[in-house]
Amino acid sequence: MSSAARRVFVVEDEALVLINLEDMLDDLGWTVIGQAMGLGEAERLAANVEPDVAILDVNLGGTPVFPAARILAERGVPILFATGYGRDGLPPEWQDRPVILKPYTQGEVAAALANLVGSVS
Repeated sequence: MSSAARRVFVVEDEALVLINLEDMLDDLGWTVIGQAMGLGEAERLAANVEPDVAILDVNLGGTPVFPAARILAERGVPILFATGYGRDGLPPEWQDRPVILKPYTQGEVAAALANLVGSVS
C-alpha cells in the first residue's frame, strides 16, 4: 500500500477514546474517513466508506461489533479489533484477526497497522 493510501474507518463507542485514537492516527499519517459510535451507524458506514483498514471496538455499549465487521470483511477491508479482553474476547470466526489490547499506546497502534497493512499489500 502506498503511503498516500492511508484511510481508516474507526468504530469506538467511548468519545474520549475515539478522540484520542483519531489524534494518534493523525500523528501517524492516517486519515479517518469515517467514524461510528454505535452499531447502526457502523453498519451503514461499513457498507459505504472506502477505507484501507478499519479499527473496530469489539464491544459497543454491550452490543458486539461483528455485524459491521462482517460487512467490512465481505468487502475485503482489513480489520484491526480493539478490545480490553484480548483475543479471547473474539468469537472463533474472528480469532485469526489482529487485535490491539485496550488501553493501547500510539506505538502499539502504529505497529498493529504496519502489520495489518503489510499482510495485505
